[in-house]
Amino acid sequence: MSDSMLLYHAGNIAIPEPDVHFGRKNADFGQGFYLTPSRDFACRWARERSNMDVVLNIYQLDTEGLSLHSFQRDEAWFDYIFHNRAGRADTLPHADVISGPIANDTIYETFGIITSGFLKREQAMQLLMIGPAYEQIALKTEKAARHLRFVSSEVLEPAQLRIYRETVKDEQDDYQKRFAEVLDSFY
Repeated sequence: MSDSMLLYHAGNIAIPEPDVHFGRKNADFGQGFYLTPSRDFACRWARERSNMDVVLNIYQLDTEGLSLHSFQRDEAWFDYIFHNRAGRADTLPHADVISGPIANDTIYETFGIITSGFLKREQAMQLLMIGPAYEQIALKTEKAARHLRFVSSEVLEPAQLRIYRETVKDEQDDYQKRFAEVLDSFY
């Protein structure tokens, strides 16, 4: 990672001061404030709620002086994700910021198959390798939050959101097809 990066987070309100202690402890990288360096990805996966705007928050993260840990789509990434999903203590408690691929089963519906315990480790890893590799950045500490500067926020228009939803639908259909093919190959 460079010393500074532009990051995005979509939600239903402007979030000038993110809470790193909000969110699920059993998420891919454990509890933290999740962002992405991809504006397109943040917009694609923005969640609409009745009678609420969809807001894209834009931040600048100064990484100088922070403890950073970056994962690739590999065994170490797999182990860290599964450890966190099991609700175990964070194995990287010293890391202020963790970056790496999103496990696609968290953004596409897989009915919990990958983490069900019915698959062998190698099979679960093979399924996690399907689909595009989108990057996520998790701010894990208050120190990291202090290094994050809120730049601005903008409301995404309904027409924009429809286009993003269509793109996601096509991508999800392709993912589901590929997921089923790989899953069928196990049996």
